[in-house]
Amino acid sequence: MEFFRIRKDIPFMKYALVLNAVSFITFALAVFFLFTRGLHLSVEFTGGTVMEVAYQQTADIGKVRDKVASLGYSDVVVQNFGTSRDVMIRLPVQKGVTSAQQSEQVLGALKAENPEVTLRRTEFVGPQVGEELVHGGLMALGMVVLGIVIYLAFRFEWKFGVAAVIANLHDVVIILGFFAFFQWEFSLAVLAGVLAVLGYSVNESVVIFDRIREAFRKFRKLSTHEVIDHAITSTMSRTIITHASTEAMVLSMFFFGGPSLHYFALALTIGILFGIYSSVFVAAAIAMWLGVKREDLVKAPVRKEGDPNDPNSGAVV
Repeated sequence: MEFFRIRKDIPFMKYALVLNAVSFITFALAVFFLFTRGLHLSVEFTGGTVMEVAYQQTADIGKVRDKVASLGYSDVVVQNFGTSRDVMIRLPVQKGVTSAQQSEQVLGALKAENPEVTLRRTEFVGPQVGEELVHGGLMALGMVVLGIVIYLAFRFEWKFGVAAVIANLHDVVIILGFFAFFQWEFSLAVLAGVLAVLGYSVNESVVIFDRIREAFRKFRKLSTHEVIDHAITSTMSRTIITHASTEAMVLSMFFFGGPSLHYFALALTIGILFGIYSSVFVAAAIAMWLGVKREDLVKAPVRKEGDPNDPNSGAVV
């Protein structure tokens, strides 16, 4: 489906050097903020107190979250589990305050608003759990990157595999850089968003790479950068339709999904915007810098010696 078709190829690769320089500077700043400011990890990574409370009627998660936040907890996770009357509350570690004291304080505040609330369970989640989550997240990220390299190397060519991985890591590091710079809370939901961006971004790169291979077969007189320009231009309509519809759904989560989906949707929004950019100006441009050419993707037919259809065989017809 196409809403429009661009008749003249847009010279994207003409500006590849400048835009790659911008990408490098953005990437370097993201790495700088990650090392200097670090990520503001949620209680799922750092450890803290986990409470489970029960209400007689359906619990108002928004009111519970506001009540706990009024006690001075800025990084609190409040969510339903099991039924709509059961609520799980995750509290960050506070210096000089025990887990029991935290749960008593929160339960007292909730009872002041609704005396029928009861405490089901309270426990301390130690930092060892956080270390395991970090290790598992990094392992998942590494497996995704390895899978992308192997897939693209078999599907296309190793130069495309290297270009796609660099572009995807570019997206991931920039997302993390935003979270480090603004000190937004980095939770398991955000980690899931980062992994989703990896798959989303590589899908856009594969579409462009496939069109590049098709253009190499179809237009034999075009140079490499002209082929890449044509491939990107021919996918513009598809790109706009796909990303606009995806972003509409993500923005719905951002504005109407509540605090639990806020940073997840924010990570996806950053990833989608930079994913479009990196597929065009990072992945395709790096493949061009690596010297991808028609012979890498379009194999010449093998002719047998003495073939009368081969002008160079020396056969007499």
